[in-house]
Amino acid sequence: MPEPVAAAVAKCLAPGHTLFRRYLDDAAQQALAGEITEAVLQAPWFLPRMPRSGKAFSVKMTNCGCLGWVSDRDGGYRYQATHPFTGNAWPAIPLAVLNLWRALAFYPHPPEACLVNFYDFSARMGLHQDRDEADLAAPVVSISLGDNCCFRYGGLRRGDPAKKLELRSGDILVMGGAARLMFQRGEDFSGLFLAAAGGGRINLTLRRVTRPSPV
Repeated sequence: MPEPVAAAVAKCLAPGHTLFRRYLDDAAQQALAGEITEAVLQAPWFLPRMPRSGKAFSVKMTNCGCLGWVSDRDGGYRYQATHPFTGNAWPAIPLAVLNLWRALAFYPHPPEACLVNFYDFSARMGLHQDRDEADLAAPVVSISLGDNCCFRYGGLRRGDPAKKLELRSGDILVMGGAARLMFQRGEDFSGLFLAAAGGGRINLTLRRVTRPSPV
């Protein structure tokens, strides 16, 4: 996979919250999109469902890694080692994605899950915290491919004022430290990138799920 562009600019949005603008150039983005296409052939898209109500999310997803995030009416939000419909293990996290974690996460242990979310123009992600993981000391690394997105992020309380940030293809967000549990959501898409899919946005989210074993 091509190396990220040297001109990528890092911007600190808040303590622990850093935006790497256009960290991946066009060639790197296309190469990564190809690897995700291969992963989807092994682990097809599925729609998670809300706990209790069983209502389907508007965002379809899959996972890479030894663990994958799923949700359904009976089991709720959780990580598991297999695809909810095929029963097969998730494909491995692409090496290029692991290299991004090594370069930007500044955390000694590797990610265990790479959530792959696909947003079309009707998809919305509600205000939420990423707190289904046991290891909250590890950052969350978020990679954007495709259409632009208006990403909203607030504080540690649901009612805290939210700020707005445009995410573009090739951008990477790192959320660690004080920013690890901030409330966030993404919405309002524009532009075209994934022509075969009629446009859309892919978001890769790298997470460490379990606490590392004591040495």
